[in-house]
Amino acid sequence: MTRVWNTPIFGIALVYFIVDGVFSYVTRPITVWIARQRLFERVRLWITSLRPYPSLALFAVPVIILEPAKPLSGYLIGTGHFFAGAVIFITAEVLKLTVVERLFQLNKDKLLSIPAFAWGYRYWRTMMEIVESLEVWKAARRVAARVGNVWRAVFHRSRGARSEPRAHGTRIVRSSLADRYQGRAS
Repeated sequence: MTRVWNTPIFGIALVYFIVDGVFSYVTRPITVWIARQRLFERVRLWITSLRPYPSLALFAVPVIILEPAKPLSGYLIGTGHFFAGAVIFITAEVLKLTVVERLFQLNKDKLLSIPAFAWGYRYWRTMMEIVESLEVWKAARRVAARVGNVWRAVFHRSRGARSEPRAHGTRIVRSSLADRYQGRAS
């Protein structure tokens, strides 16, 4: 009987870890940005001054508050409110992972000194290594990297085009061919 439950539970856990893995790559730049802000310096000092178990309690708060949004969003999507469900899911997941990742960065050593947390973290890392070793994950990461590179190139080109002087109501589009001829003429 336990074998019957193992496969679906493993499947659900795998989907959960994949979703968390995808969103964690989205939230890393936000976490890095928050870490650089002077505005959060006092909060950072307070958080790092906590002992291990208060750090664990603080670490659990965003999970406890935002994790119930997943079943709520599933319910909304299931009842035909796809947009509302998707917005709730994405917002809650991004907020949760951003806050949890930052709290973990600040208190990693203290949290890992708690045996149960260390066991859970090792389990989570093992699951993430399994997910990250899958060919599907690697292919998705390659596609995401390509999309990111294209997006950055388009963004930088559009910023370059906007910074050039232009006549009122017209749009100047620079082409590499025109740039080459201008470079030779001067």
